[in-house]
Amino acid sequence: MLNIDLTGRRALVAGVADDAGFGFAIAKALAEAGASVSVGTWPPALNIFMNLLERGKMDESRRLSSGELMTFEKIYPLDAVYDTYAEMPEEVRSNKRYKDVGDCTISGLAERLKEDFGEQPLDIVVHSLANGPEVKKPLLEVSRQGYLAAVSASAYSMVSMIQRLGPLLRPGGSFLSLTYMASERVIPGYGGGMSSAKAALESDTRTLAYEAGRRYGCRVNTISAGPLASRAASAIGIIEKMVEYVAVNAPLTEKLTADEVGRAAAFLSSPLASAITGTTIYVDKGYHAMGMAVQAP
Repeated sequence: MLNIDLTGRRALVAGVADDAGFGFAIAKALAEAGASVSVGTWPPALNIFMNLLERGKMDESRRLSSGELMTFEKIYPLDAVYDTYAEMPEEVRSNKRYKDVGDCTISGLAERLKEDFGEQPLDIVVHSLANGPEVKKPLLEVSRQGYLAAVSASAYSMVSMIQRLGPLLRPGGSFLSLTYMASERVIPGYGGGMSSAKAALESDTRTLAYEAGRRYGCRVNTISAGPLASRAASAIGIIEKMVEYVAVNAPLTEKLTADEVGRAAAFLSSPLASAITGTTIYVDKGYHAMGMAVQAP
């Protein structure tokens, strides 16, 4: 039997703050395959996330097929819009949600990983990060600041993570991100520059696959996932409509689950995908193949 076996490998999933989204599902799939999993959590969500874990509110969702509960090797504070602590504005550093977490930048995360696990501690890095402060605005109404913020948080953060975490990967390592079809087709309501950010992320995936492949010997891929009504996606404002539309018009009409994306991520992060890099993999029930709607819900 051909199994996904990640025993002995260490993964970092950046962008886990609850148990409802793709990040958590990917972390669980990696743990199910035997990997040790650490997560990076946005500081404003860190206390809530820790409280949910400590009070057992996530116990059922953390349960693996063995009956054991998935545990996180480490939970790191991470704000991936900052590369170094020196770049973080003083008003952010002194904010009550930040002042006690220390260096939560991407460079700070890299240093903590080395302190905790040694010079080359990682095999798998998953970028499950996206934010557009003006996501509900049409592109024609987005400010320059809002547009650049979307690209910074959702696309450049991947570049920065590979710059700083690439040297920490052991041979055969894998980077993986999450994108969305708005990168290549118009999705009315998915605004704020987020479509541009996802297009940049996919383009960067190809270039980074070449550059990081030659420099670090690692792979870089992205999953174009179908819509999921997670808590984070609720910020879009039309996520339920998006989910229903795809369910009606995709070749496979069952609604996408986070677990399906998690399993695809585990495969792409494993030695079974050792020849796959620079690629956008669609996990969307085949919706990307459609050129015409069957019907509107």
